[in-house]
Amino acid sequence: MTEDQTLYDVFTRTWWKENPEWPNGLEPRAGPKMHIAKNLSLREAVAMCSEWNATHKPGRLSRKAEFTQQ
Repeated sequence: MTEDQTLYDVFTRTWWKENPEWPNGLEPRAGPKMHIAKNLSLREAVAMCSEWNATHKPGRLSRKAEFTQQ
């Protein structure tokens, strides 16, 4: 498969878990993936993540959009 045919999925997830026993009450942990788009080109995936992250505050648990190759 060439790079032009490679497809990507976009998802969000958190990077922290509430845990009062850790400093600042946060324990590092990658949360479950919540898909927001599938079958995108690399350009579309990058653009979607950039737009989502620019328009959504990550909050205490640092929820951010990412993408992965299928």
